[in-house]
Amino acid sequence: MSEKPFCSIVIRAYNEEQHIGRLLTGIQAQTIHAVQVILVDSGSTDSTVRIARQFPVDVVNIRPEEFTFGHSLNLGIAQAKADLVVIASAHVFPVYPDWLETLLAPFRDAQVALSYGKQRGCPTTQFSEHQIFAHWFPDQSVLHQATPFCNNANAAIRRELWEEHPYNETLPGLEDLAWSKWAQEKGYAISYVAEAEIIHVHNESLEGIFNRYRREGMAFKQIYPQETFSQRDLYRLFLQNAFSDWRQAKVQGRLGRDFGKIWQFRWRQFYGTYCGYKQSGPLTWQLKQSFYYPHPPLLQNKAKKERQVEPISYQEHSAEKN
Repeated sequence: MSEKPFCSIVIRAYNEEQHIGRLLTGIQAQTIHAVQVILVDSGSTDSTVRIARQFPVDVVNIRPEEFTFGHSLNLGIAQAKADLVVIASAHVFPVYPDWLETLLAPFRDAQVALSYGKQRGCPTTQFSEHQIFAHWFPDQSVLHQATPFCNNANAAIRRELWEEHPYNETLPGLEDLAWSKWAQEKGYAISYVAEAEIIHVHNESLEGIFNRYRREGMAFKQIYPQETFSQRDLYRLFLQNAFSDWRQAKVQGRLGRDFGKIWQFRWRQFYGTYCGYKQSGPLTWQLKQSFYYPHPPLLQNKAKKERQVEPISYQEHSAEKN
């Protein structure tokens, strides 16, 4: 790309051949066309890179043992040519063609350091995770939110602020929260954009769910060392959330089908968090292998605002872009 792009998009990937083509197709369908796409691949052994190279993408390769979320982001953003950097997981895809336009709109306010968008699940998403998405990513936008919460599966930052404060490369997760916390402490604002919606494809094993929340528990304890998560918290939060999900599943006529899955998900969520708080030390290579390279094997009270934008059609898309 000869001209300076409007935004650079950094995508982290490892063995994402089933998803990467759909995301890149969605990026091509955006109302903003002047974009630079950077794929940071951490040693994929499938067709991820081959599929990505069928699109206008810059590929950055790292070895699996080098990977942390923060390190791969820093390498990708270092290649960014634009002032605004969008960060996306390789297993998400935008719902609407104005995803980038709406996600980047808050940066018209010079005080905004970071924006992040809505996430929703897909047919393979566990019932409990649908409830988590609805709770974490409501249908109402907030220009200047009170907390540093954000999520780098669907977010954007100012490159000049990243140059001042790169992502923490030692955290096993929640590098987005750590960066957002720094930005707020510096007096910058965090924006949530409900209109910038993506579908987040999670099809994790029970071991994968446990590992995800364990590493995030480790990271949270490092970011907020004064916080605790006791055995009492474990059982209290597990029971509260499981019963809440069961009530919602009953309302939706899904209790019989999802009763056991809710129990399994919520237990691994909070037991993983509990174990992470107990093990908040350095991220060893053995832990990296466990966390990042596993073996294969709420009701909304406010009415949802309907969008007057036609969603992107992915019907003709195939994972291999035949």
